[in-house]
Amino acid sequence: MKPAKASTALEDVAARYAVAITPAMDALIDESDPNDPIAAQFAPDARELEISPDEVSDPIGDDAHTPVKGVVHRYPDRCLLKLVHVCPVYCRFCFRREMTGPDGDGTLTGAELERAFAYIESQPKIWEVIFSGGDPFLISARRAREITQRLAAIEHVKVLRWHTRVPAVDPLRVTPDLVDAIRAEGAATYVALHINHPRELTREAKAAIARLVDAGVPMLSQTVLLRGVNDDVETLEALMRGLVEARVKPYYLHQMDKAPGTAHFRCSIAHGQTLVRQLHERASGLAQPAYVLDIPGGHGKAPLAEPSLRETGDSFEVRDRNGNWRAYRERE
Repeated sequence: MKPAKASTALEDVAARYAVAITPAMDALIDESDPNDPIAAQFAPDARELEISPDEVSDPIGDDAHTPVKGVVHRYPDRCLLKLVHVCPVYCRFCFRREMTGPDGDGTLTGAELERAFAYIESQPKIWEVIFSGGDPFLISARRAREITQRLAAIEHVKVLRWHTRVPAVDPLRVTPDLVDAIRAEGAATYVALHINHPRELTREAKAAIARLVDAGVPMLSQTVLLRGVNDDVETLEALMRGLVEARVKPYYLHQMDKAPGTAHFRCSIAHGQTLVRQLHERASGLAQPAYVLDIPGGHGKAPLAEPSLRETGDSFEVRDRNGNWRAYRERE
């Protein structure tokens, strides 16, 4: 009877949260490893039905900062534009898991997109527009070109940033036409790749990254610190070095958000701080992401790395790359 109960639990998970994996990711799973880090990210788990009291459906407060549908305006100089609410894969720890998927908030209609453009035009402090969702690389190249050109024509919008999993999880979607479509005169284009494990950097993924970078699109990375996936310094170091070698600058290492049913992935902040310190001791500055937490309720990001400076009477001590504290006195 135990297998039947497990099956029922997984059906309940799939009924509540979207489930999908691409052939590229499925091919990476080691079926002989019950703790495979790729499977852990995408395969439904009965523990997702266990909701902690501090877990909420909108952990970073998108709704409170949504002036019009599709736009999240949390910071004065930038906003999110959520074009779609579907993804090629559904991460089991996603902080928007109750908004994404085939039954999620849906793709913006033409009228809704026009209202979003109008809002962005009305806010002269918006310097950067960040495409999110869902995965914005799922839209067609034709649609991406129209949206890119429309926003690049707004005088105060100078940077367009696309947040996506696609170059790693579905690399063949990164076609020359799509790469061309996300670039336009008048605004700089960046692509931020969400990637959590070095095995995701396949030969095909590196080729997709190269198509973007060779076309003049700078790339950044975002990684979520996940128990059982990348919560050891060896894995993090391999991932960050691999990204730099592929010409992707590590940008953020996220403390996982408190989305429903994700507690089994969560690491303590103290453990994250230790990993970041160890990474600093082992790897080039190019391979150092910023360890951050999105403050629940929509209050922005907070840096979490341990301080490397401490006050000692009338002077200071600074921590070196080996973890030793060294005296430092400012000129009086």
